[in-house]
Amino acid sequence: MAKLGWGKILAGVAAVAAGGAAFIYIRQRGARAPLYQTIVADGGFEIRRYPALLVIETLQHGSRDRALGAGFGLLAEYMFGEGREGDEIPMTLPLLAEPLSGGSGARDWRIRFIIPEAFTAASLPPPGGGIAIAELPPRDMAAAKVAGAPGDRLFANTAKSLEAWLQSRGRVAAGAAVQAYYNSPLLSGPVRANEIWIPLL
Repeated sequence: MAKLGWGKILAGVAAVAAGGAAFIYIRQRGARAPLYQTIVADGGFEIRRYPALLVIETLQHGSRDRALGAGFGLLAEYMFGEGREGDEIPMTLPLLAEPLSGGSGARDWRIRFIIPEAFTAASLPPPGGGIAIAELPPRDMAAAKVAGAPGDRLFANTAKSLEAWLQSRGRVAAGAAVQAYYNSPLLSGPVRANEIWIPLL
């Protein structure tokens, strides 16, 4: 029997539902989040210290939904071992989406999957076209929960609240706000909130 093409199936579903069914699949696989140290916790806001993170990434053009769907499909095929040699790579949440053109209406996005700690850039199978391997340096990250179905306005409002909180504490952002996805908007019942991350100087 031919191997089921998860990446291709999920890419099609995700393009319609912003990666919804694909995230359900990840959750069922028991994906884990990277470990970090909480430096500050203040209500719904946190400052966390993350170690260096190995990621695979792709640049996508279009709306948030389109970029998430296309980016997830491409990266998922690599993680699931389609079109390359080697075994599947376990996924780590969250999926990261960084708008590169500014604002909620950004037309260019960097979509990233975090690679488990057991891997190094040298040990990863070479990626195909449209995918790059990168390492994010150790850094402090401000984070805020985004409760509810993810949408451009909700993410933008949460980012503004987090930026105002950082300003009140005298902290300076080192880059644009990043959207961190932990679950699908299609999941029913209790779900884990997504987040906004802002890297700090």
